[in-house]
Amino acid sequence: MQLPVKKPLIILTGPTAVGKTQLSLDIVESLNGEIISADSRLFYRGLDIGTAKPTKKEREKVPHHLIDIAAPDETMSLAVFQQSVYRISQELWAKGKVPFLVGGTGQFVRAIMEGWQIPPLEPDIRLRQVIEEWGAEIGPDALHTRLQLIDNVAAQKIEPGNLRRTVRALEVIFSTGELFSSQRKRKKRGFQYKVIGLYRDRAELYERIDERITQMFTDGFLDEVRALLDAGYDADLPSLSAIGYKEVIAHLQGKIDMDEVIKLMKRRTRAYVRRQANWFKQDDPRIRWFEVGDALESKIIDYMISGEEWKNG
Repeated sequence: MQLPVKKPLIILTGPTAVGKTQLSLDIVESLNGEIISADSRLFYRGLDIGTAKPTKKEREKVPHHLIDIAAPDETMSLAVFQQSVYRISQELWAKGKVPFLVGGTGQFVRAIMEGWQIPPLEPDIRLRQVIEEWGAEIGPDALHTRLQLIDNVAAQKIEPGNLRRTVRALEVIFSTGELFSSQRKRKKRGFQYKVIGLYRDRAELYERIDERITQMFTDGFLDEVRALLDAGYDADLPSLSAIGYKEVIAHLQGKIDMDEVIKLMKRRTRAYVRRQANWFKQDDPRIRWFEVGDALESKIIDYMISGEEWKNG
């Protein structure tokens, strides 16, 4: 099947556990495509079970990009991600293939949809250290409040407890003298895209999340986290603050029991689903939403091959 534009990019998004991975595997082959991950947790090697990373068998079925490209102690910035997506897409278009950007990390997907021009700002280690020390002194929530007073638009996009992103936003503001939110200028990139959003009934979604968390521990999640720590990776690394890893590390350090681990993972995942909904709204005219159900694959393929609603990226 052929798509009606020369440089198509299909974006498949939706909340965690909605079923993006399985659907993408089902439809990508039909359109001679390859998958580019837009899940920031999948970049890191060794973080497999806790991130529900596509299996080796699934990746052999359909080529995947931007998975296992960094060690847990490396940083995968938004700017690097964006440039990688553009480069890989160009390579796929040159081979007559269709890139499918699949994932639910809102900031990463929106950077591609909206063509953000991310300023090439090198980290200021000393400034960052000062801000981190400030945050340690007053607490993550209070530091987030300071960001809100300076740049409320940026603060609304960052969870109050996310110290790393709060520090980064303040670092950019203090380094450039400009609001963090104002630095996302946009530039067209010469491709066309469609965004497909998946959704389920919220109760059904939460049930799937609970089942996924249970399966993680059956599959050996505790051993995975233990192996990362045994390999010498610092428990305070940003990559290990991902949902599940933080809680399991606390358990391995004797701070909480397993019942508390499960409870916190479920709570944090539900909160994450709500934050994803803020990035991808049901009334966003750029997104065509499909409820997961019967004949979903054929409905989405019919939509993709139609000439309607292609956006300029």
